[in-house]
Amino acid sequence: MTEISELKSWIENAEEDFSAAEALIHLKKPLASAACFHAQQCAEKYLKTLLILKDIDFPKTHDLPTLDTLCNNAGILTGFSPQQLIDLTEYAVRRRYPGDQPTLEEAREAIEIASSVRQFALTFLDLA
Repeated sequence: MTEISELKSWIENAEEDFSAAEALIHLKKPLASAACFHAQQCAEKYLKTLLILKDIDFPKTHDLPTLDTLCNNAGILTGFSPQQLIDLTEYAVRRRYPGDQPTLEEAREAIEIASSVRQFALTFLDLA
């Protein structure tokens, strides 16, 4: 059985990322790239929390569609849009470097996707 303290730790980390994403987007000079990164991290950590709850091993990956598939295979039917998860995954690594920076609108969309993953997880965990 999974330790409650382990789940709490993952949730606290996910919540910190969510708060960071929201704070970064609301700065006088918004930091879109950093906000997108933290939005992705929030979603990733919540998906991993759900897998930990079910005692499902998962690979060291930032790939949200892979984690979502593992959740679905474990009976956690998320219903997330595969394309949205693919888009959010891009912010884990590739889009953090100069060249293809996200816009403010893309950052808002990333936070919205992370928010839906967050809300699903909190509801599933009976914390919402």
